[in-house]
Amino acid sequence: MPFLYETHMHTCQGSACGRATGKEQARAYKEAGFTGIIITDHFFGGNTAVDRNLPWEERVDLFWKGYEDAKEEGDKIGLDVFFGLEQNIHFDEYLIYGLTKEYMKAHPEMEHWNRHQQLEEVHKAGGCVIQAHPFRMRSYMDRIRLGLKYCDGIEVANAGNDPLDDARAWLYGQEYGLIMSAGSDNHCGANWPLYGVAMDHRLTDVLDYARTILAGKQMELLLPEGRLIMPENPVIDERHKAYMLDDEEQDVPTTKEWTE
Repeated sequence: MPFLYETHMHTCQGSACGRATGKEQARAYKEAGFTGIIITDHFFGGNTAVDRNLPWEERVDLFWKGYEDAKEEGDKIGLDVFFGLEQNIHFDEYLIYGLTKEYMKAHPEMEHWNRHQQLEEVHKAGGCVIQAHPFRMRSYMDRIRLGLKYCDGIEVANAGNDPLDDARAWLYGQEYGLIMSAGSDNHCGANWPLYGVAMDHRLTDVLDYARTILAGKQMELLLPEGRLIMPENPVIDERHKAYMLDDEEQDVPTTKEWTE
């Protein structure tokens, strides 16, 4: 029997766009038959619910509230709850797994890491980095940036995406042999499509999840059948063309569209 985990989700305590508490999220996933969840609220480079004018340690404490709320409920109902975060760097977003509250309090510079520093420092802490929804385009974004050099894998299925975004991510991941994950990006609790991964063992902690990714072990993806199939005659306009981030984290236009 596989062990089901949500890898990408938010709470209203940590994410300004969240609509459910950690407790509500934990209950929703327990009822759906999941083994565990990883809370990945929007960090300070993104749509955080935390006042950025507060002192650093106070901000970290507040940022952890959604996870801690979910963890308290998870311990009561038998749901594994782990901590992660989602950081935004010029509108490309990364899921970070493996940092502790103590680590974060001791490293206020992490708020300003560039992509290279982020990957290097997270690795030093034993964690990993996944680029979230790499082909998603939104009105507040100027372009799609692929952080191939700055992540350990990519999220290829996200319930908040257009299916075309996911199909393109799947082709991109296959071309480069990337570890691929799936997540719901759930902000609202129940009544949201639940994606995730199926593990062959029950995770001991979030570093266990990171070790699986860093070892290059591809996980089974939980997502609707046909989600990663390319639609017929997909239309990619100029805003949806992708740029690859080079060694200096500069945007380089790609010649590929990843549509076939």
